[in-house]
Amino acid sequence: MLAQIQGLISTISLLDILDILIVAVVLYKLYVMIKDTRALALLKGLIVLLIITLVSRWLGLNVIYWLMQKTMTVVLVALPVVFQPELRRTLEHLGRGKLFGKNALLNQEETESLITEIANAAAVLAKNKIGALIVLERGTGLNDYSDSGIQVDGLVSQEFLINMFIPNTPLHDGAAIIRGNRVLAAGCLLPLTDDHSLNKELGTRHRAAIGVTEQTDAIVIVVSEETGIISVAKSGRLVRYLDTEELIQTLRPLFTNRPSPLSDFLNWRQSQ
Repeated sequence: MLAQIQGLISTISLLDILDILIVAVVLYKLYVMIKDTRALALLKGLIVLLIITLVSRWLGLNVIYWLMQKTMTVVLVALPVVFQPELRRTLEHLGRGKLFGKNALLNQEETESLITEIANAAAVLAKNKIGALIVLERGTGLNDYSDSGIQVDGLVSQEFLINMFIPNTPLHDGAAIIRGNRVLAAGCLLPLTDDHSLNKELGTRHRAAIGVTEQTDAIVIVVSEETGIISVAKSGRLVRYLDTEELIQTLRPLFTNRPSPLSDFLNWRQSQ
């Protein structure tokens, strides 16, 4: 057995290793791009279908295997349609040389600055009863929604956010999506919640804020145009009547207490 392993290793050349590394890096980058959209859930569904197909074949469940074969054929034909936004985005990134770009993570000081700028902007907007919808991206990527708006890529500041939502300006209608400490896009369309039990006084902004937080882990700050009330939506729930300090206190733990998968693994190992 050992001799066979040694013989196999001896047949591997440097070009083979380089080939494997290149494929691994490309697959990882493609995963990162898919992770930034809802397409990841669709990919998981395809994997489940594939597992069911293999298991049914192994167990000799001929009817189920035949059905899964036909289903997989239909799914494979539909893939270009289902993943059309992701395929287009991948080709665009290749053309711009951004496939291997990095997504910067914020440190504690940058996070505090981001929260303060957003809270101060919300306070000014609320005082002047200027409606606003600010979406903060967290773990789930929001590219599907940012593509519906106008691409901005500007550094977040109190003045910038206020100017974006001034009435009768090109960017005021729709949501501003923030990734890290930069405004990714503005004027974005968000899905409305299907919850019919909500208070009738909640308008489209509040329903869009709840809708996107039902589908993602984003945090949404809403400023009512009618009342000037500041609200925060998270996980399909809405917290209203916040002042500047309460908004900061609400946002801070949501961005400073996000353990990474590595820290989760280390904590799990220590508990064993």
